[in-house]
Amino acid sequence: MTDSIKVFLIGDLFGKTGRDVFARHISNLRKEHAIDAVIVNGENSADGKGITPDIANFFKDHGVSVVTTGNHVWDKKDIVPYMSEHDFVLRPANYPDECPGFGMTFFTCKGYQVGVINLMGRIFMGVHLDNHLEKAKDFIVQARKITPIILVDMHAESHYEKICLAYFIDGTVSAVVGTHTHVQTADARILPQGTAYISDLGMVGSLNSMIGATKEPLIKKFLNQMPTRHGVAIDAPYVLAGAFVTIDTQTGKAINIKTVYLVDKEPL
Repeated sequence: MTDSIKVFLIGDLFGKTGRDVFARHISNLRKEHAIDAVIVNGENSADGKGITPDIANFFKDHGVSVVTTGNHVWDKKDIVPYMSEHDFVLRPANYPDECPGFGMTFFTCKGYQVGVINLMGRIFMGVHLDNHLEKAKDFIVQARKITPIILVDMHAESHYEKICLAYFIDGTVSAVVGTHTHVQTADARILPQGTAYISDLGMVGSLNSMIGATKEPLIKKFLNQMPTRHGVAIDAPYVLAGAFVTIDTQTGKAINIKTVYLVDKEPL
């Protein structure tokens, strides 16, 4: 009988609204779907931009195994010393080596080691990073010395970059999941060599928003092209989006990937 683990990967969690929605549902989801581990992209979890040590502790308190990030990882300055000392919150591995933090970590799930690698794209991201394909290859070589169960969060604007990476490392990792656009895509599948894939997991936050942010200031900005401030949208309904990935613990291959798109109409 094949031994397996089921990991719940959750897309960009946006501000306090996203945290509250996550906290409301994660326990029931865990029980209902027999989830063994939870990984969250938390780069927008503080006011829509960045993450703080207190929010990292919030995720720990709710049983999250690893938090991944992306281009907003440095937006809250108090996270910098935290990331120099802790690998619970990752930063993209293809940032320069001089940057604080870790691009890969491991955790134990049902007695098995699970590796998590965080990468970021270079198209339309406004940051000059190392080649994510080469970085992925190097980190996977290191990770496979420890475990065949490896999950990759590819944080990128371009779906082209995401699927390119996935095909490049197909069969060497358990899953490649995309984050950053906050819109769940309809292409979840297992690639030919056994890697689960989805171009974007989606987000956690207010559904009728600008991908988590208040919509009125941003609509106005498109009309007048003037600088504007926007906040975290707080109104119901809310969405919690991600994917369950079931993995063969011996081979590291994906057995199944199933998307989650939970809509909650109850006010927080």
